[in-house]
Amino acid sequence: MDSGSWHLELPYDLWVTLPVSGARPSPRYKHAAAVFDQKLYIVGGSRNGRFLSDVQVFDLRSLAWSNLRLETELDADKTEDSGLLEVLPPMSDHCMVKWGTKLLILGGHYKKSSDSMIVRFIDLETNLCGVMETSGKVPVARGGHSVTLVGSRLIIFGGEDRSRKLLNDVHFLDLETMTWDAVEVTQTPPAPRYDHSAALHANRYLIVFGGCSHSIFFNDLHVLDLQTNEWSQPEIKGDLVTGRAGHAGITIDGNWYIVGGGDNNNGCQETIVLNMTKLAWSILTSVKGRNPLASEGLSVCSAIIEGEHHLVAFGGYNGKYNNEVFVMRLKPRDIPRPKIFQSPAAAAAAASVTAAYALAKSEKLDIPKTLSSKFAGIGNDLSEKDVRTDIDAIKEDKRVLQLSLAEVRTENSRFREKIDEVNSTHSELSKELSSVQGQLVAERSRCFKLEAQIAELQKMLESSQTIENEVQILRQQKSAFEQEMERATSVQTQGSGGVWRWIAGGQ
Repeated sequence: MDSGSWHLELPYDLWVTLPVSGARPSPRYKHAAAVFDQKLYIVGGSRNGRFLSDVQVFDLRSLAWSNLRLETELDADKTEDSGLLEVLPPMSDHCMVKWGTKLLILGGHYKKSSDSMIVRFIDLETNLCGVMETSGKVPVARGGHSVTLVGSRLIIFGGEDRSRKLLNDVHFLDLETMTWDAVEVTQTPPAPRYDHSAALHANRYLIVFGGCSHSIFFNDLHVLDLQTNEWSQPEIKGDLVTGRAGHAGITIDGNWYIVGGGDNNNGCQETIVLNMTKLAWSILTSVKGRNPLASEGLSVCSAIIEGEHHLVAFGGYNGKYNNEVFVMRLKPRDIPRPKIFQSPAAAAAAASVTAAYALAKSEKLDIPKTLSSKFAGIGNDLSEKDVRTDIDAIKEDKRVLQLSLAEVRTENSRFREKIDEVNSTHSELSKELSSVQGQLVAERSRCFKLEAQIAELQKMLESSQTIENEVQILRQQKSAFEQEMERATSVQTQGSGGVWRWIAGGQ
């Protein structure tokens, strides 16, 4: 494979192992990964129970590995003797996101544990590494959690703390002020879990999939509305997916690609895709046997190479630790239109708006004039630009609502067709049932007639038995009479012969 044009030789939607040059990094799992400037950065991880602290870099252009040497700004108060500090401590089960030219590392398990979550950074321009000062309601230290970037905020969900307590709490970190805040959620949250995956949809919804407790591997999917802070568990369509933990996920154009994972016994061999608009799972491809892609604790990132999206996977554990690099060239797909997931509260709000509109219409209120009078009172406080911005925002909301309404009407039409089909089927079944019931009545009448005939035949059989007995008696009497007649005839014959012999002897 030519290192300069290797991506052009790849098939679509299939995993391919990349040939690499130079020394490979040590095999590992539960590391963190990110792509920046056509380079894959691998940070930390675990192997044979030992935490790792190195930063490995894979150049997607030259297909070569290298080791990134980090530096740190020494704090005079913390400097000891030679002034050397531990640049990046060994860690595992941490999360990493790209923010500008920095990699932010959140949480994870360390040998030297901390009570609260630590945020570290790696500046990719200067190779400086350090700890970022944070304030506010700092969450408890944890590993196996998820971190999702939403604008200039990070959302942290779940994980397992250092005492192995499972978590399902939600926290925000404002990256502009570096301030933590706990999120008060409503409705039923997901069960506490770790080693799950999370993704952002339509810049509004946090979607959580899979993970495990200490005994259960989940295949459920939950949605957190970041505007209302409400959890929901929508109906999922498409292929059935198995429970898994330790998988990796990445979103591209409204599709969520999930790779690997397992249940401590078997690795998940299929690469699955969630259409985040339709909430439908599909299987993209599968691997066979103990493939490194069917591992727990692997990573997957996305990279744009010559204008095409590629998935890049690394590491994992499936009975042995892996350090191979896999890539998948994604076939271009239509970008799904974002969908608004309506929570119970949102549905109630929509009903309230509908009722208010109906009331206004029934009372024949002049809404434009009412709005004009309201705007007239605050016209001095708003610039024309602000008003236009608000109007544009309202128009966009209206457009989204109209699209959602069109989808609802389409769904209603489909439901009506299904209901009509069910009603038609029910009518046909009712006719068949009525026919069968009529046949059953006729068969019952026929059975009654047959039973009556059988009874008559039984009586006739009983009378014929009596007649047969009488005939038998008559036969016996006849036989006795015939025997008596034979004896009488024999006696007469003997008597007549004796007379004649007497007469002959007298002569």
